[in-house]
Amino acid sequence: MQLTDRSKQVVNKKMSFKERIYLPAIFGGMWITLKHFFMKNNTLKYPEVQREFSDVYRGQHVLKRDDDGKERCTACGLCAVACPAEAITMIAAERKKEEEDLYREEKYAEKYEINMLRCIFCGLCEEACPKHAIFLTDRIVDAEYSREDFIYGKDKLVESIDAPISVEKRKVWTYQ
Repeated sequence: MQLTDRSKQVVNKKMSFKERIYLPAIFGGMWITLKHFFMKNNTLKYPEVQREFSDVYRGQHVLKRDDDGKERCTACGLCAVACPAEAITMIAAERKKEEEDLYREEKYAEKYEINMLRCIFCGLCEEACPKHAIFLTDRIVDAEYSREDFIYGKDKLVESIDAPISVEKRKVWTYQ
């Protein structure tokens, strides 16, 4: 029983002598290969020479600190909700008396993880954050050998007090 009338008739057409010997196709392929020998090489010697990135390039995430050195993240969860890849997970905790110099608010992210294998670097997490705590920097995510190493916790995400990471270029593009 035939359901549609879209079937096509298959024709077993004989190839010509020129098509059977494949020489024109081989010479065509060799000609393309020869042309590529004289084209400009696009390869860079990476560690010494780095390619310029666009101003809107989104790279590795960073959790920012405020001017006093306290973490800005209040574990509101808006970045995790906004993430289409569901790459962000966090556990909120209450700040203790002795931790007042570490966190701005009474609630903070005790555990904050981003699965970099799932992340699509869309930037929706930094747009959703009301405290401007998360940014995507211009740094490249490091290559790793195991899947577990691509789950970045607060140890890799929170910027150091000694060496803050500049995100001024990202602020221009994000909050216009």
